[in-house]
Amino acid sequence: MTASTITLNNDVVIPAIGLGVFQTPPEETVAAVVAALQTGYRHIDTAAAYGNEREVGQGIRESGVPRDEIFIETKVWISDYGYDETLHAFEKSAAKLGVDQIDLLILHQALPSAFDKTVGAYKALEKLLADGKVRAIGVSNFMVEHLTDLLAQTDIVPAVNQIEVHPYFQQPEVQAFDREHGILTQAWSPIGGITSYRESAKRSFDEPVILAIGEKYGKSAAQVMLRWHIQNGIQVIPKSTKPERIGENFDVFDFEVTADDIAQIDALDTGERGGPEPEDITLETFGRPIPEA
Repeated sequence: MTASTITLNNDVVIPAIGLGVFQTPPEETVAAVVAALQTGYRHIDTAAAYGNEREVGQGIRESGVPRDEIFIETKVWISDYGYDETLHAFEKSAAKLGVDQIDLLILHQALPSAFDKTVGAYKALEKLLADGKVRAIGVSNFMVEHLTDLLAQTDIVPAVNQIEVHPYFQQPEVQAFDREHGILTQAWSPIGGITSYRESAKRSFDEPVILAIGEKYGKSAAQVMLRWHIQNGIQVIPKSTKPERIGENFDVFDFEVTADDIAQIDALDTGERGGPEPEDITLETFGRPIPEA
């Protein structure tokens, strides 16, 4: 079976599956984190912009799982880009999470209209890494042109690039660039949840191809999709607040899908993005202050 961990390009080990808490209300976040950690998850993915870092930290403490067994990932929002601003963003996030060190700190979006701020922010991540305040650094929602520009102006290759990836939107060009440069592709909305709550022509959970594969293995559509990612070397952060779904999403290490199954799922790509276009991200449209700790 595929390993349950992945080694990043700086030799830090990350679990192959984590709990995502995007759009998880703060009042539900503590219980979701506790449920995940008690199920066996050891990676929690949050972000300053989610407004629930404090509750993630509380859930980690309430779980009873030692801090050194948990991989914590969070993201710097565009409003805090710039060298000094991003150094302070780390302090805000670390204080809300209640930790001294963050395992993986990434930039939440590229800011194409002010890429100098993006570069300044990333250089701050490099400083935090050098100082041991974070164990790994990376980016999110960076397209090939953003990655190319970033690599040309900075010293450390990102450990991860967290992007929208699911059967209906696979971003093969970005994945190929990531692989070529030793960057781990990390999938947000890995089971296509975005196709359920955004206006979408079809839902991944109802896809006949995926349901048929699941029937063959006695697994749900979500489990098949997660298995597809993991066997393709993609790290996944499915989101749920329901303990039974949290458990189901983690139960993906006792089966393997075939190369034919993978090819069938690969063929489902529509090329239609569910999230915002990366080029549309500007401080004017998406900027908002991130509160102090």
